[in-house]
Amino acid sequence: MSTWIFTHGDGDGVCAGALALAANPDANVFFTHPYGLLEDLQQAEEEDTVIICDIALSQLHLKNIIERFSELEQKGSLYYFDHHPLPSGLRPRDLPGIIKHKIGSSASEIVYTFFKDKIGVLQSRVAIYGAISDYMDNTRTIQNLLEMWDKRAIYLDTGILVQSLPLIKREYDLKRSIVRELAVGKPPSLNSKLVDLAVEQSKREEEAIKEIKEKVKIEGEVAYVLDYPFPLGKTAIYARAIGGVHVGIAGETRKNVIDMSLRASGGVIDLNKVLREITPRLGGSGGGHPQAAGARVPKDKFHLLISELNKALRVLQLRN
Repeated sequence: MSTWIFTHGDGDGVCAGALALAANPDANVFFTHPYGLLEDLQQAEEEDTVIICDIALSQLHLKNIIERFSELEQKGSLYYFDHHPLPSGLRPRDLPGIIKHKIGSSASEIVYTFFKDKIGVLQSRVAIYGAISDYMDNTRTIQNLLEMWDKRAIYLDTGILVQSLPLIKREYDLKRSIVRELAVGKPPSLNSKLVDLAVEQSKREEEAIKEIKEKVKIEGEVAYVLDYPFPLGKTAIYARAIGGVHVGIAGETRKNVIDMSLRASGGVIDLNKVLREITPRLGGSGGGHPQAAGARVPKDKFHLLISELNKALRVLQLRN
């Protein structure tokens, strides 16, 4: 019997995975995402322990994912730690296994809270890194943890981690080594490779902002950039800011589909809710957080997605 940690590859996912590893030091660490979770779970045997961190449940694969959860829980153990809104109509108690789901907290905080009796004081910093990475560091738990440390050093380490990860991309062995270092309490600033990558990324970011300004296109209250070689989340943020609109999109064409990140102004639109309604009608999927979400639609439906987003924005504006 083996223990598996399936986690997201962004800052919060890496930190949540590291905290799970700190409590389960013999576990295998595997990076996945909402669209790949179902397939990746096939690597685990039914008697294994499976820990899933920071992975939203795809509406498209929901039925099969629940069936797989049930298979793993029957003979082994399944833990699911997440903070993304669940698909419409689904409640945490509807999922097999030990489910710890809390909107408004980072996955890192949720994992830390569950395993804190098995985790040392040094690893409490990792919970803070993950929370800051996902803009969820204002919770009571994280603020209490932050009082234990010099927050200037904490924010430095978080910045190094967040800035370096986009350059690592699919170098999964390197990501696993970072997870292992975090799991034993080693801060990112002591990893010279991460520091060098963070500085390089910061230089690239300044150049990217200038180039995004030239490439951004605007349709109504949506600004978008396609196939620009920079992290999608940040590109979407800068597209929205530069376009002076409510929603920013950064998309990457992959064969006949476009994968994208979306960012919205606070309180204007709930991207998670809107995307879960729109994307299935377009033959795709989407969801995430109210102001930060992801989606995938066929290439020929991309502009229809933008049109539907603008319709949703107009409806919301009329209501308000």
